[in-house]
Amino acid sequence: MSPEKVRSLVLAGLSGGSGKSVVAVGLVAALKDRGHGVVPFKKGPDYIDAGWMSKAAGQPCFNLDPYLMSSEAIISIFQSHIYGNSYAVVEGNRGIYDGVNSAGDFSTGELALLLDLPVLLVVNCAKTTRTVAAVVLGCQAFDPRIRFAGVILNQIATARHESVIRQAMERYTDLPVLGVMPRLKHDVFPMRHLGVTPHQEYTNAGEAVGNLAALVETNFDLDAIVINMKTVVPMPPQPVFRRKTGSGMLTIGVLRDAAFQFYYEENLEALRGSGAQLIMIDALSSRKLPHGLDALYIGGGFPETSAPQLADNAAFRQSICAAVEAGLPVYAECGGLIFLGRSIILHDREYPLAGVFPVTFTLAEKPQAHGYSTFIVRRANSFYPVGMRIKGHEFRYSVVKHWGGDSEDLVLEMERGTGFLDGRDGLVKNNVLALYTHVLASGAPQWAQGVIAAARRYRQGETLGCRAQ
Repeated sequence: MSPEKVRSLVLAGLSGGSGKSVVAVGLVAALKDRGHGVVPFKKGPDYIDAGWMSKAAGQPCFNLDPYLMSSEAIISIFQSHIYGNSYAVVEGNRGIYDGVNSAGDFSTGELALLLDLPVLLVVNCAKTTRTVAAVVLGCQAFDPRIRFAGVILNQIATARHESVIRQAMERYTDLPVLGVMPRLKHDVFPMRHLGVTPHQEYTNAGEAVGNLAALVETNFDLDAIVINMKTVVPMPPQPVFRRKTGSGMLTIGVLRDAAFQFYYEENLEALRGSGAQLIMIDALSSRKLPHGLDALYIGGGFPETSAPQLADNAAFRQSICAAVEAGLPVYAECGGLIFLGRSIILHDREYPLAGVFPVTFTLAEKPQAHGYSTFIVRRANSFYPVGMRIKGHEFRYSVVKHWGGDSEDLVLEMERGTGFLDGRDGLVKNNVLALYTHVLASGAPQWAQGVIAAARRYRQGETLGCRAQ
């Protein structure tokens, strides 16, 4: 298929845990194995599912979030990134009609309507047969504006189980069954206490993706799925940003390894598009920060799973502290915030961290914050002007066990969400801003502008000099 014609659909389910991710990763991998370029998208602020889809596609997965992004931004991101591919697969989140309120605002269904794409519905068929047809009929009738391409039956136990459901679907609905995902004895994606393990931490990730591709190739009607996709006209490629060369080019380090893996691809693109060169740094193996950085970006992830390695790499931790004392702008979110703390206690053992902030963390068994958030900037920092309002997302199991600071010193006030403590977020020291909230650059362009401005000031020898917390 030419780059001017890209076939696409949205994968949706009836709830979280319905099997959308398994189907999405398998479908992307199977299409790629046929020699096609497939660009994946993930609805919502998810990192882990997006990472697995990226692994399957062999190229970045982009987030489309109607809550964090404007409709114009969503359409632009989608159309500009599908160019040069044959297929685009958008994985939804939660149930198809689940939004932030009873009206279903910002739901997967609303995203499908915005992009004008058909929906392939994934139905968990465990312990049910004929009722599947009733549920599918309900989804069709609930919002007649949505066009359904067909249904994927997940968790099929036996041939008879499949046969009864297929007969019910043919008798009561007009939607075709386009694939079956059999009930598997073991989870395809490795699981742990925090949910699905990110592919960066799983040594057999390639094998897992290959197994899913084989299951889809065997059990799905791929040709029929392709026929039921919609042909989309992509946005022509935009001119490449002409970066300054030599001494005028900003250099931003990014900690990216098994501990720090939660990055929106749009954030990295925004920094590159603003003229910055990004240097990926492994905090587990690098002995020190590279020379010549103008700023450092530490994203989220699971530093707790790599705590022993981070603790053992004392030289790197010391280089972080030295850079902070020298005024290097550092933007750290969630896992990055934890890393800048004094220590983390896991299973009665305390692991030293970078020590920029006098905070000791521990880990809870249940999420301590999960969902969309909004903060208002109340005090000076190196990245956001006072008074700015930013939407974001929180997801953490970590707990602030000890902090000697005062919540009034935190520079961000949480309008929605949990934050660091007492309804506030944002620890500051010199040119560091560390917060629990994740920000999506395509929904908040001020984020990249702030990072670039801080890096440029540092390059020019300016400092803010915010006091420590």
